[in-house]
Amino acid sequence: MKTRNINQLEFWISTTLYILSLIGICSQTTYGSSNDYQFSTSALDYSVIKNYFLPELFKISILYISFLLFNFCFMPQLAKRNNVALNIFLTVVVTFISIVTWMVANTYSQAYRLLEYDSLDQAYDIFFGEAFTYIFFLYMLFNAYAYFNERGLELLHKINFLKNHTQNIIPEIFTVTRIWLITFMIFGAVLSARFDWDILVFWLIAPPANILLAFYSIYFIIPNLRKNFKGFGRYFWGNVGIAIIITLLLTLATVSFMRGGEAVPITLILTGISMICITTPLAWYIYKHKFEKLTEIQMLKTELGKSDANLNFLKSQINPHFLFNALNTLFGTALQENAERTGEGIQKLGDMMRFMLHENTLDKISLTREVEYLNNYIDLQKLRTSRSADIRIDTHIEEQLNNLQITPMLLIPFIENAFKHGISLQQPSYIKITLQTKESTLYFDVSNSIYIKSDNDPEKLKSGIGLENVKQRLSLLYYGKHELIIRESANEFFIHLTLQLD
Repeated sequence: MKTRNINQLEFWISTTLYILSLIGICSQTTYGSSNDYQFSTSALDYSVIKNYFLPELFKISILYISFLLFNFCFMPQLAKRNNVALNIFLTVVVTFISIVTWMVANTYSQAYRLLEYDSLDQAYDIFFGEAFTYIFFLYMLFNAYAYFNERGLELLHKINFLKNHTQNIIPEIFTVTRIWLITFMIFGAVLSARFDWDILVFWLIAPPANILLAFYSIYFIIPNLRKNFKGFGRYFWGNVGIAIIITLLLTLATVSFMRGGEAVPITLILTGISMICITTPLAWYIYKHKFEKLTEIQMLKTELGKSDANLNFLKSQINPHFLFNALNTLFGTALQENAERTGEGIQKLGDMMRFMLHENTLDKISLTREVEYLNNYIDLQKLRTSRSADIRIDTHIEEQLNNLQITPMLLIPFIENAFKHGISLQQPSYIKITLQTKESTLYFDVSNSIYIKSDNDPEKLKSGIGLENVKQRLSLLYYGKHELIIRESANEFFIHLTLQLD
C-alpha cells in the first residue's frame, strides 16, 4: 500500500472514531437530561451542556487534533530530520496544552469526585496527575506509531536475522505492528487509564507475546521441524515449553508492577493460555495453507523451467547446419572410399539420433550412455576434419564403468560449441577435451582455438550453441552441486565443469 493511501486511511479512521465519540457524548448527554428531574428542562439542559458535553467535546477534540498533528505534521518532519528543534518544541507545547485541557475538562465533567478528597488542592493535584499520566502515555503511543509509520520498514531492514531470512517477514511484521499500535491507541483514547487499567495491561502484554511466538513458529520452528519430518505433536509440545518460558520471563519483568493487584497476574495467565490454545495451532494452520502452497508453486515453476529448458535444448540440438555437413561428409566419403567407413559414420549418426529421440526424454541416464553419445559426436566430427592436417583434436575421455547418473545432453553443448567456433578448415586450429570422474564427482574440460571469422560467415554473430541453455539447466538441476568456469582470451576459449553426480 502506498504512503498516500496509508495516510488517507489513517485520516478517515481517526475522523470516524472522532465522529462516533461525538455521537456517544450526545447520547450520554441526552440520556442524562431525560433522567434528571430535579431542575427545569431549560436549566438542566444548560447545566448538562456546560458541565458534561462541552468538557467531553474538548477532551476528544484535543486528542483528535493532536493525533493529526503528530502523525501528519511533526513526526514526519522529525523522522526526516527537518526543523528538529521546532518540531520538538511544537510537540511539547501541544502535549502541555492537552494536559491542561484534559485536567480542566475533568474538573467539570467529573465534578462529583471533588467530594472524595479533603481539599480542592488535593483534588486538583490528583486530577493533574491523572491527566499528565494519561496524556503522556497516550501521546507516547501517538508518536511511536507516527515514527514507526515513517521509519519502521527501514528499521526492520537493519535487523540482520530478519533481512537474511526472507523477504516476506519484514513487511508482515511491519503491518502487524501497525495494527497492534492502532488498536492500542484506540483502547487508550476510548477507554480511561484510570478505570480500565486491566484492559490496557492485557493489550500491552498479550498481543506482542503472541505475535512474537507466531512469527517465530511460522518462520523458524515449523520449517525446521518439517525438514526433519516432525509432525504437529512435536511442534505443539515444543511451543508449550516456549510459552511457559515466555510467561515466566514476563512474570519476572512485571513483578514490580503487580503490587497486590489482579490485572498483571490474570494477564500473564491469559497470555500463556492464548499462546498455547490459539497462537500455536493458528501458526501451524497459516504455515500449512500459505507457505506449503508457495512451496508447491515454486516446485511447479521449477518443473516448468526444466521443461522449457529441455524444449529449448531440443530445438538447439536439431541443428540443420550440422546435419547438412554430416551428410555431405558421409556422401563425400562414400565416393572416395569403401562403404565400410561410410557405414560406420551412418551407424554413429543413427545412434546419436536414437539417443536424442528416446533417452533425452528421461530425467537421468547413466553417465556411460552420455559418454557414448559424446564419443559418437566427436568421431563424426573427426570424419569431417580428418583430411585437414592443421586441425588437431585431442580427447582424453575415461571409460565409465560406474553407476553414476546424469541429466542427458548436459555435456554436449560445450563440445558442439568447440567444434562450431574452434575449427577452421583454412587455418590451424585445435580442440582438447578431457573427462574423468573421481568417486561421484565429474571433471570436464574443453578448450578450443579461436580464429577470426570472415564477414560472410553466418556463424560470426551467433553465440555458442546451447551455452546459455546449459547454464540454466545446471542452475535448475544441479543447484549448489556444480561449478562452471568459462574463460576466453584472444586465442583460446576454455570451460571447466565440476559436477556432483548421483
